Amino acid sequence: MDILGEKYIVKEPFDRDMFVPDCWVKGPNKIGGGHGEGKFYIGSKDQMRGFYGSEGFEAKCFILKSDLLTYMQAIKSEYLSPTQAYRGGSSLRDVWDERLSEIKQLDDKIPFIIYDQTQIEGPRGYVNSTDSAFNLLREISLPNVSYIRALRVADKFGNDAFYWKLFVDYEAIEDKTQALVNTYGKKKSLLAEPAAPYGNKQKQKVVSKELSYARIGQGKYREALLEECPYCPITLINDERLLIASHIKPWAVSTNKERLDPKNGYMLSPLYDRLFDRGLITFTNDRKLHVSNWISPKNVERMNLQEGKFYQQLPMDEKRAYYLDYHREFVFKG
Repeated sequence: MDILGEKYIVKEPFDRDMFVPDCWVKGPNKIGGGHGEGKFYIGSKDQMRGFYGSEGFEAKCFILKSDLLTYMQAIKSEYLSPTQAYRGGSSLRDVWDERLSEIKQLDDKIPFIIYDQTQIEGPRGYVNSTDSAFNLLREISLPNVSYIRALRVADKFGNDAFYWKLFVDYEAIEDKTQALVNTYGKKKSLLAEPAAPYGNKQKQKVVSKELSYARIGQGKYREALLEECPYCPITLINDERLLIASHIKPWAVSTNKERLDPKNGYMLSPLYDRLFDRGLITFTNDRKLHVSNWISPKNVERMNLQEGKFYQQLPMDEKRAYYLDYHREFVFKG
C-alpha cells in the first residue's frame, strides 16, 4: 500500500466497523445532551487486544487529511439537510464550511496515540486519547451515520502503525431518510422546527402518495435494470429471486432522477451486493475488479476475490462510468 509516497505492508484490517455513537461526538454534531465522552467503544476486549496489543496497550495511529476531505464531501448533504435533530441546527451549514477550511490547514498525515481503557470493567473494549487528531474525529463525524475502520500496517523498517479512516454509512442515512418520509410524507430537513402538522386526512393522503411513489419507483428501477442486466455479471446467476438491484452512487446521496436511473446500478447476487454497497469492492471503467485492502486476506481468499479480474459481462457505458467515478472516490474503501 502506498501512503503519501511511502510504502507500507498491509498486515490485517480490524474486522469490525467502529460505529460513531452520539455519546462520543462533541459540539454541534451531538443529538442528545452532555458534552460527549472521550472513551470510544472498539469491540470486545479480546478482539481489541488481539488487534492493537496486550492489556494496557498504547497504539500508534494516524489519519490522513485527504481522507477527512473526502469524508466531508461525502457527508455534506447530511450537514446541509440532516436526517437527525443535531444540536447545531441551522448552524451546521456554517460549521461544514468552517471545518472544511480547518482540515485544509492540517498536515497530510496526522498521528495520534490511543490507550486501552483498562479501568473499565466488563467484556467491552474502549480506547481514549488526548491527541488533537482523536478529538478532531469526535468533532467532524456525525453520529449514527458514520463509522471508522482500522488497518494495521508496517512501514519499511517493520514498525507497526494503525491507519484509521472515517466513512459515511450511506445505508443508515437511507434508513433515516425513509423514516422521515414515513413521518412527514416527504424528505424533511430537521434544520428548522417542524411545520404545523397536516390534518389527519391531508397527512394520510400525502404520506400514502409519497410511499406509493417510492414503491412504484423502486419497482420500475428494478424492472429497467433487469432489462439491461438480467443476471449478476460476476456469478452469472440469472434467478431474479436471488438478485438485488444495487445502486452505484448510493441512494442516500442520489437525486430522485439518479435513484430511478438504471444506468446507476447493477443486478448483483447478495454477497457481491453487500461487498459493493459497503465499498469493499468496486470496478474500473475497463471492467476490472478492485478489491479493498480493508478485507482480511483470508476472507478475500474465501470469497475468491481476484484483484484486477476482468468481467466481460459487466455492463459499462459512459453514464455508468460517471457513477462509478463517484463510487470509487466516495464509497470504495481504497
